[in-house]
Amino acid sequence: MHHRIKTMTAAASVAAALLLAGCTTNMGSGASPGQQETAIDNGVEATLATLYSSVPGSRELARKANGILVFPRVVAAGLVVGGDYGRGALQVRDQTVGYYQTTGLSLGLQAGAESKALVFMFMTQEALDRFLTSKGWTAGVDASVAVLRAGANGTLDTRSATAAVNAFALTNSGLMAAANVEGTRVSKLDLPVPLR
Repeated sequence: MHHRIKTMTAAASVAAALLLAGCTTNMGSGASPGQQETAIDNGVEATLATLYSSVPGSRELARKANGILVFPRVVAAGLVVGGDYGRGALQVRDQTVGYYQTTGLSLGLQAGAESKALVFMFMTQEALDRFLTSKGWTAGVDASVAVLRAGANGTLDTRSATAAVNAFALTNSGLMAAANVEGTRVSKLDLPVPLR
């Protein structure tokens, strides 16, 4: 199983590179590091605000997290085999401590391109430390990740969110009903963290 996920992750990196070649975002490589950091930070704040306002209980869960990794815009493109790519930031105690990129592999019929936001909450210090010391972290390989969904009443049951790493996948219409983050690979970006 782990070998299959690693193989899929390698394929995702290739797909993501192809995706980047034909896709422009507001955080492109032509921007200065300062502009890229500002764009990522603004996206992180907007994504968290959307999560907290649209998923009751998510703010309470965030307060318990040791670290929160946010990818404001993960773009997926392809027809049968697609790739995901996005940039984001890790926050510890509401402060950005590093910038990251994510790549993933999507299988199945999917015409065109779509985007989503991903939020990973590291609920234990051990899970956060393992992420911080990794050379490349993969959901489902380096940590079990539970994708959280709202209950029937629209409220998140924080008592059932007992995984070491919890994740949310958001679209413009709210939480994705059938999101899967297995095989999502995260690596550090070479962007300096601004002094605050």
